[in-house]
Amino acid sequence: MPHLTASAAARRIAGGEQLGFGVPGYAHPLLAPAEWAELARPGTPLHWAVLNIANGPGSRPDPHCLEAAGRLRNARERALHGEAPDDTVRASGGRLLGHLDLAHGERPFDELIADARSFIDWYRIGGFYLARCPAERAELPAVRRLTGTLHALLAESDSADGGGRLVLGHGTHPYPGYAEAADQLVTFQGPWTDYRWSQVAEWTADYPPERFAHFVHGVPRTHLEEAMRVARWQGAGTIFFTDRNDRDGRSGQSDPFAALPSYWDEIVSRIGPGISE
Repeated sequence: MPHLTASAAARRIAGGEQLGFGVPGYAHPLLAPAEWAELARPGTPLHWAVLNIANGPGSRPDPHCLEAAGRLRNARERALHGEAPDDTVRASGGRLLGHLDLAHGERPFDELIADARSFIDWYRIGGFYLARCPAERAELPAVRRLTGTLHALLAESDSADGGGRLVLGHGTHPYPGYAEAADQLVTFQGPWTDYRWSQVAEWTADYPPERFAHFVHGVPRTHLEEAMRVARWQGAGTIFFTDRNDRDGRSGQSDPFAALPSYWDEIVSRIGPGISE
């Protein structure tokens, strides 16, 4: 079990237990039709999913991605406005986020904003996932400038209800100041062999679970319960666990998060139905 101080552990337990999915980015809808269909299936506890066409929005609107984006957006509308049955099975309420690759701080600001505008204009996304986000203190002012501009763009958009959502894809614990630059931070992305013995940064105990996400690949079915227990104790409210890994040829993808895990139905049932507000 990962190390935690007693005070941090107490705060985790008091912060709530409900988990939901964050999807770092499935393959193109033509290659992963089942994956995209699952996102809008009633009962899927989806917080958000990332749309990534060509390491960004691509050069022009993609009709297959437009269709997938529309289905997810409609499912969210039904969930948030009470059109779905109010029983033990709820429609998914997840946002669609556009993929912006920060390249660890190397991409120009204007280039990122141009990609952001294309995502908003073409796909009416509800936020952004900032992949390969820097984690060092020195890069924080540049990231804050970017997230401030993105929030302003989303506020002007008629598709981003509630002002949109920004997720920083660090994949590790960043300098604490990043917690004030976005809505959520990805503080772990990697294999189960590292995750099961990982340690949480103590400063994260000052924030609720909905501020953190964990992405773990290579999680065996027999260790699902343990993985979920680690996520809860470390204070992550959003997860994506998969038994696939970066050397797995079953999906034809080198990205372990590009396809559904073999135990998708089981992990959905373990988390239970939910809705993202």
